[in-house]
Amino acid sequence: MKTGESTVKLKMLAASNTRQIARPESLPHAPATPPADSVKLINLRRRHLLTALTLSFNFNPPLTTSLPVAAARGLFQMPPFRLSNRYFLVRAGESEFESMGVINTNPVAKTSVDSGLSERGKKQAVRAAFDLKRMGACDKSCWIWPAITQRAYQTAEIIASVNGVNRSLIVPEYSFLDARGLGAYEGKNLESISEIYALDSISPNNKPPPVDDGTPNESVADVFVRVTQLMSILETQYSGDTVVIVSPDSDNLTVLQAGLVGLDLRRHRDLSFAPGEVRFVDTNSIPTYKQPASAVYKCLNPPNCN
Repeated sequence: MKTGESTVKLKMLAASNTRQIARPESLPHAPATPPADSVKLINLRRRHLLTALTLSFNFNPPLTTSLPVAAARGLFQMPPFRLSNRYFLVRAGESEFESMGVINTNPVAKTSVDSGLSERGKKQAVRAAFDLKRMGACDKSCWIWPAITQRAYQTAEIIASVNGVNRSLIVPEYSFLDARGLGAYEGKNLESISEIYALDSISPNNKPPPVDDGTPNESVADVFVRVTQLMSILETQYSGDTVVIVSPDSDNLTVLQAGLVGLDLRRHRDLSFAPGEVRFVDTNSIPTYKQPASAVYKCLNPPNCN
């Protein structure tokens, strides 16, 4: 074979091999286009995998607590499981209106001079202050929470002075400790209040007749809501402290104490406070002379005792 012919044949053979390599079907490892069913299966598996990963990363186990919900701080109920603070209940001294034998519960007049302490009331307030001193209420400091009503705040100032309590520890309360609103009995003789207590003994939901001069007509249940809200604030705001609560009337305190010891609210009058009386809150006992006449009056779920 001549040299020229050999060269031509070699070039033709090389060109043929190049064309065969360029054809995909001739390559042993060329990727093939997957069928439609395979594409769907791949996408389905990918979605399942992503979903599983999302669930595994976003799963939050429920939080557990060793305290029952009702015992959590700030969730106050009557009667309480426990009290975080020591409490002393004080009824303010006699007011000018009371010295005249007149019922005055309209909150509009609660800061007036006539709602302030009478001469007798000032002496009662001083006696209350010394009773607290004798009981050691403020030996290690105390907070004094009076109603903003004139006679209650004046009583608080006397208590602070006798017990060496800084005035900065007097915290005026603007609504929860208002005197119980007696509606149409406003301006009547104090002796007529016995009619209201007769209604209370039937049901804590009974209200005095309404009046249009702005005086509320509150039932025992209404007062119970107010004093429960007050205790919820005190139990949340303080811990391990002593708090002296000064009320302008007796009903706030009797309803509060009845709620604390689980006494039927229809018998709150049995725990009546005299002007200037001081009482330490003891949730474990009711004074023997003020025990209800029958176990029928023991209330397990105040104020729903009917």
